[in-house]
Amino acid sequence: MELALASAIGVLSAIGIYLLLRARSFDVILGMTFLSYATNLLIFAGGRLVSGKAPVLKEGLDYHLGNYTDPLPQALVLTAIVIAFAMTAVSIVLAMRSRSDNHSDHVDAHEEEPTGTPDTAPGREGGA
Repeated sequence: MELALASAIGVLSAIGIYLLLRARSFDVILGMTFLSYATNLLIFAGGRLVSGKAPVLKEGLDYHLGNYTDPLPQALVLTAIVIAFAMTAVSIVLAMRSRSDNHSDHVDAHEEEPTGTPDTAPGREGGA
């Protein structure tokens, strides 16, 4: 189970970093989302992988750590999910605004010149 979880964290991190290095706004937003998923899994992995155990004290069980699971990673991941959702929404709104203002989806807001159309502005080569 640990190998599968570590592999999932590695794959999600690699995908997130690859998408963050792209030049398009939507790719960057997806990259941040994949990195947040990887971070959430990493926090879960830090809280020991156990299933079927109570996160709080329960009557009839001994009070030692082997009978319980750590509730802190669950609370941290729940908070991280809410924050990641809000930041994704803000990033999408900013990307949409940048696209409408700059007429480009590039992160650096450079507009691509269409290929195959000659530049006909006065004073430039190829123009009349």
